[in-house]
Amino acid sequence: MTRFLRGMARAMVESFTLPDPILEIGSYQVEGQEDLIDLRGLFAGRDYTGVDFRAGPGVDLVANVEELPLPDASVGTVLAFSVFEHVKHFWKGFEEVRRVLRPDGVLLVCCPFYFHVHAYPHDYWRFTPEAFESLLEPYPTRVLGWHGPQRRPLNVWCAAFREEAQIPTAEQYAAYEQKLSEYAKEPLGFGRQLRYALGRLLCGRRPFAPHLDRNNWTSELRTTPRPAKRNRLLSFVTTQIVTAFGSGKRKATIQKAA
Repeated sequence: MTRFLRGMARAMVESFTLPDPILEIGSYQVEGQEDLIDLRGLFAGRDYTGVDFRAGPGVDLVANVEELPLPDASVGTVLAFSVFEHVKHFWKGFEEVRRVLRPDGVLLVCCPFYFHVHAYPHDYWRFTPEAFESLLEPYPTRVLGWHGPQRRPLNVWCAAFREEAQIPTAEQYAAYEQKLSEYAKEPLGFGRQLRYALGRLLCGRRPFAPHLDRNNWTSELRTTPRPAKRNRLLSFVTTQIVTAFGSGKRKATIQKAA
């Protein structure tokens, strides 16, 4: 967990309607990161359960996300921050999350992309924005985001809303962007700033872009309306994409085969 991701989580919690009960996957609090990794504090006084494959600080239930010991449609919100890169059969984990989520439920998920191998206990996967878009396609509304260089994002995240969830209003989405700009920051120390500035002069910007652009983020609100009628052979759904780059926005409507 980084300061940027902690800020992103706070922006989502304060902006979107996230129903109880809350289930956090991968809740083990690694020593030395307690202040950053403890997401429970963002949901003070609410029904919250932390799940991890090993017992320890922050863990209420020991379980594997590939086989959650919970009934169908029993959870309001699932949090999975920096988890699925460690799940060997990640697709099973995503299926289990959807199974336990109620029809009005929400999934908040993030994973690294441009990041070193880190084994807790193993590191298997990396996810691009379009990988999340594909994995979370069954959710009609997705708030997709990433930060860092456009071609080498450091982390990718998504808030995925099920079919009966309270989807973000225009006001809520605007508030989320504002809070993201305010909270999601990971400043560089003076020494590192100086080092990267010198490196940029000597070697060009590209090698240092992940560090120099770490606070630059992109956010997209994607909605996929369900068509009233479906042709047996081929049908089309319209996906509206609202993309924000800092304070600028652009809108595009595309069609794709369903």
